[in-house]
Amino acid sequence: MVKGKVHDPKVNSARLPSPTTSPTRVAIGGDRSLKSPNPELGLLHNADSPSGSGEFDNMEAEKYSEELDVAVRAVHLACSLCQRVQEGLVSTSSDHVKSKDDDSPVTVADWSVQAMISWILSEHFGSHYVSIVAEEDVESLSNPDSAADSLGNSQVLDAISRCNSSGGPTGRHWVLDPVDGTLGFVRGDQYAIALALIEDGKVVIGVLGCPNYPMRKEWLNYHHQHYRAMTESLLPSPLSWEEGCVMYARKGSGKAWMQPLIHGDEKLEWPNFAKSIQVSSVDDPAQATFCESMERANTNHSFTAGLAHSVGLRKEPLRVYSMVKYAAIARGDAEIFMKFARAGYKEKIWDHAAGVLIVQEAGGVVTDAGGRHLDFSKGMYLEGLDRGIIACCGVPLHDKIVGAIFASWDSSNL
Repeated sequence: MVKGKVHDPKVNSARLPSPTTSPTRVAIGGDRSLKSPNPELGLLHNADSPSGSGEFDNMEAEKYSEELDVAVRAVHLACSLCQRVQEGLVSTSSDHVKSKDDDSPVTVADWSVQAMISWILSEHFGSHYVSIVAEEDVESLSNPDSAADSLGNSQVLDAISRCNSSGGPTGRHWVLDPVDGTLGFVRGDQYAIALALIEDGKVVIGVLGCPNYPMRKEWLNYHHQHYRAMTESLLPSPLSWEEGCVMYARKGSGKAWMQPLIHGDEKLEWPNFAKSIQVSSVDDPAQATFCESMERANTNHSFTAGLAHSVGLRKEPLRVYSMVKYAAIARGDAEIFMKFARAGYKEKIWDHAAGVLIVQEAGGVVTDAGGRHLDFSKGMYLEGLDRGIIACCGVPLHDKIVGAIFASWDSSNL
């Protein structure tokens, strides 16, 4: 294999969008070359470069560019796979949904995506040099009651078994949630594929695939199947970008980017481009939209409701599955994400790493409820987390929420 190329015999790599594709030039379909500058790296000597000064250091710009390119391509492939599986789950009665020890659902898509991304990373960088922290484990898949028969031979199990790292403060670790928001996935609603790279305890690359993310902000309030039915009669052309995207960012770039998905075997001339995204400029709580988890099992809706009232948030909460909440903050579709887990629940790094970095590089702020940065250096869990997680579009809203938490915490029932 030629280093620098991700090869899949079933996929025409020329059709895969890449972060090396510029917003104004598409290197897909008939043109196999990638001649344009990476938009994430910016036009390196322009005033619009990530540094904002026109003197962005070339060496720094190239750092992690190869890893980012491979990660974005892998997540695009994973999104395509998940879309096909979700259509089958929603349209038919399927036996491919199982329960894990904590009663959360897991599907053939979780294992398939994990195997695919593990294989891509190992093929590209070498299996001996790839450490992967991921949600699913091969023991559960090896269970006779699992969906293993749907996934094929031992190579799949081998790919999944390589995802056995526990992370830590040193070295490089890829962090993967193959299907974040599996409950939303099986219900035909929102979910995400999340891939991040952690180096020496810091998140340096974040990629979020959101296959059902609507391009119209107001449609986030609807169940995915409902607005899909709406759009079938509204689409002006088959090339309209109405749903689905991959967002990504590199630490220190000051930029976050979004690409549309490629659907099926389409040869797209447009709109397969990357465009920069940024957080909302809203700083008035009365105008802000806040996100929270759908499930009551791992968050305290009553506390967030009281906190929202005390801060002056007046809009109804936007409840969506998965790290799509981080995507909504990064793209400016919402201003606040609050999560306060119930006692005994430990946040996992794969549920936050990619989304946190994308929000931060898009201009937002993410901390725990005490105002401290999240620590991804302690292994699989966010150890030392102070009460909850707060993601905001900017410092003014963030400071108001943290202040309200300190003022109301003693009287809460959390």
